[in-house]
Amino acid sequence: MKLLCKLYGVTPAGFYAWRSRGVSRRAREDERLVAQIRSIFDANGGYYGSPRIHGVLQQRGICIGEKRVSRLMREAGLQAKSWKPNRSKAGTRRFFGELPNRQLGLSTTRPDQIWVGDVTYIKVGQRWYYLAVVLDKHSRRILGWRLAKHRDLSLTIAAFNDAVLKRQPERGLIFHSDRGVEYAGYGFRDRLARLGVVQSMKRPKVITDNAHAESFFRSLKTELLRDRRFETDGQLLAALKRYIPYYNRTRVHSALGFRSPIAYERLAA
Repeated sequence: MKLLCKLYGVTPAGFYAWRSRGVSRRAREDERLVAQIRSIFDANGGYYGSPRIHGVLQQRGICIGEKRVSRLMREAGLQAKSWKPNRSKAGTRRFFGELPNRQLGLSTTRPDQIWVGDVTYIKVGQRWYYLAVVLDKHSRRILGWRLAKHRDLSLTIAAFNDAVLKRQPERGLIFHSDRGVEYAGYGFRDRLARLGVVQSMKRPKVITDNAHAESFFRSLKTELLRDRRFETDGQLLAALKRYIPYYNRTRVHSALGFRSPIAYERLAA
């Protein structure tokens, strides 16, 4: 052992001290992080590189630099798959091309003819939460909503199911949204098809195609969120439970003849 220590330029006392020190705190943190990174990597089919995995970790409230994520992935042998659409087969363009804007130019005469949905993000403490809403285009009434830590299919389906439970719409209802995968995914499309709901999506690069949902989010962020900080999701949830009934029952809209959404629906009835 003395010969080896001499060869590598260390003292025997230094070697034994290093051996008895055990695994460092940093190394233990790296092990835990690699487990989470691998879980995210595997759950997404190996397509997530370090920027996306870094973003997911940030959403989960884990403060870590992207360079560290990249290093840990490299050391763990996790390399993202590259994907290029084969133009000779059905790819992304055809997938979205199946979902045109079917509400374009249509006027409503009563509630529950066209619903619109969208998702926005709200900061809570050091992380982002996602709010999905469904509103009636005719009355601007919020019919369903959900708040969650992750923006995924379960979030948009939960908000949509909330609206369905309250309204029991007839077949032929049009549901319009942006082109996010949370709405274009087959799970969401199947849910609409089972209810006889016709799906509609905004045109690419046309930001005004989902103006009613965007208008609600502007009102929400101006009237509820501006200059306010939420430290917990419970605080945000409580604020939303106050604001959305106020928006539906009390807040007047110039487009509705300065009536609230519920008052406008009563007028239409």
